[in-house]
Amino acid sequence: MRAAALPAARRAAGLVPSLEALGAWLLGLVWALPLLYSLWTAFHPAAYETHFTLGAPVTLANFAAARQAAPFARYLFNTALLISFILAGQMVVSTLAAFAFARFTFRGRTLAFYAVLLQLMILPEALMVENYRTVAALGLVDTIPAIGLPYLASGFGIFLLRQAFLTVPRELDDAARVEGAGPLGLLWRVYLPVSRATLVAYGLVSVSYHWNNLLWPLIVTNSVGTRPITVGLLIFASPDQGVSWALVAASSLMSAAPLLVGFLLFQRAFVQSFMRAGIK
Repeated sequence: MRAAALPAARRAAGLVPSLEALGAWLLGLVWALPLLYSLWTAFHPAAYETHFTLGAPVTLANFAAARQAAPFARYLFNTALLISFILAGQMVVSTLAAFAFARFTFRGRTLAFYAVLLQLMILPEALMVENYRTVAALGLVDTIPAIGLPYLASGFGIFLLRQAFLTVPRELDDAARVEGAGPLGLLWRVYLPVSRATLVAYGLVSVSYHWNNLLWPLIVTNSVGTRPITVGLLIFASPDQGVSWALVAASSLMSAAPLLVGFLLFQRAFVQSFMRAGIK
């Protein structure tokens, strides 16, 4: 009986990975269905939005019509400017704060770090009223800095970089100090090069999040000159505009194209950065 049970057990053990692979493929297909539908709708006439015919004509007219219907080039420029402003500010603030928490001893350090961690538990939506009051008091409503200021101090970035800095051996500190490096020189010459993978991983997370951020930019912007791509796309696709799904799909692909192209070009670097930084 034991000999007969062994092949059955082996078959059952071999069936589990097959089921896991099948489940992964099904989940991937479900995730990809909206993108596949957008691709189909964007590259075919409006008459084929719900008719999936293999012989349907392929066209680029939807992209041209979408560009003429709304200033998507301006929206993309505003988004790129916003992302650069936020990412530069986050890198400076998060790096300096994380370095201080990791390598300096001062009164109230633990309490201050707990306050940073507390930020991770507060939804950004809960602070929007106060953020808007602050931005209005500074006279920055409907500007690019108004969108980015609430995100310059990132609790997630400080925590992530602090954990990376704590892994740097103290021997490297001593060697750099012997050579005459000060605190900023120590950060620039030792900690940043060692934590490069973590910086890249955090930068990818930040760019992806703020590229798709909608609610706060929708509240604080009023004009085409400051709206990012998400707000512009929302206004373009609103029901009162009467836009067809073909144009909406084409504009959605244009808004997501920079992220998709970047991921396809740097896919290996993306995965390696996340694995080294421990982000899952």
